[in-house]
Amino acid sequence: MHWPRWLPLDPFVTALLATVAVAVLLPARGPAAAGFDVAATVAVGLLFFLHGARMAPRAALEGARHWRLHALVLSLTFVLFPLLGELGAVLVPSVLTADLHRGLLFLCAAPSTVQSSIAFTSIARGNVPAAVFAATFSNLAGIVLTPLLAVALLHGDGGIKLTGAAVGTVVLQLLVPFALGQAARRWIARPLEQHRTVVSLADRGSILLVVYSAFSAGVVAGVWRQVSPLRLVALLAVVVALLGVVLAIAYGAGRLLRFSRPDRAAIVFCGSKKSLATGLPMATVLFSGHSLGLLILPLMLFHQVQLVVCAALARRWSESAATPA
Repeated sequence: MHWPRWLPLDPFVTALLATVAVAVLLPARGPAAAGFDVAATVAVGLLFFLHGARMAPRAALEGARHWRLHALVLSLTFVLFPLLGELGAVLVPSVLTADLHRGLLFLCAAPSTVQSSIAFTSIARGNVPAAVFAATFSNLAGIVLTPLLAVALLHGDGGIKLTGAAVGTVVLQLLVPFALGQAARRWIARPLEQHRTVVSLADRGSILLVVYSAFSAGVVAGVWRQVSPLRLVALLAVVVALLGVVLAIAYGAGRLLRFSRPDRAAIVFCGSKKSLATGLPMATVLFSGHSLGLLILPLMLFHQVQLVVCAALARRWSESAATPA
């Protein structure tokens, strides 16, 4: 079954919103909250194990020769986004709270998506092999670069400190499961491919568990009383503007550097996206404290905005693909 085009939310985003609503109405408390924290930690490890098992960098080597394209995508993802996030400091406290701005900074440090970047590039009749390599490499690089960028951007705030214990946590919860997934790939890749629905449910169910745990902690601590509906509308406007600026710069840079139309599609859709599936689990490892729900909110909003905007843009590019650039 295909999700109807006239609905603005896809099923996963709808499930995310429902999970947030449940967390607000029925937050986990006491021993139940501790149990959900443990379950969320296990879920994060499972997610990165599955990422490692499913990610096949060799399959994308056909697109690796476009080094200029990949350098531009990485620059957009890990240089332009963080710079724009830093500029967002001028919006505090008039538009964004300090916690929401920290969440915006983490959003800007997250890697690109894989599946949707490739899908939108394909719809737009772009360079799919290059998109496969660019998106895959962004996720691989993000496992190391995102924590480092988060530490640099947040200057030790939000519970992120570059200590031996923090590094050990990142290694144990992110890198080790990912490496184990890569090591087990030769034996489990085919079963995972054959049972995509089950894997997808496990993948997304783990993310929903992480979201419920984070938002429950925020509700119990009273963090959400600090954010008015007007602030949420302002945050939505900020992430829309952020996506618009990055899309414009990505497209302009592609034309300025004389990339072909298919290459520009790959640059735009790989360089403007941020991964919810990778970003949320990373946030639970990197951030501490009861404000985690606020800190992941910008990434959740950006995820929905990028799906809507990039889907419309990809369809438009597809329709005009026959027209000379």
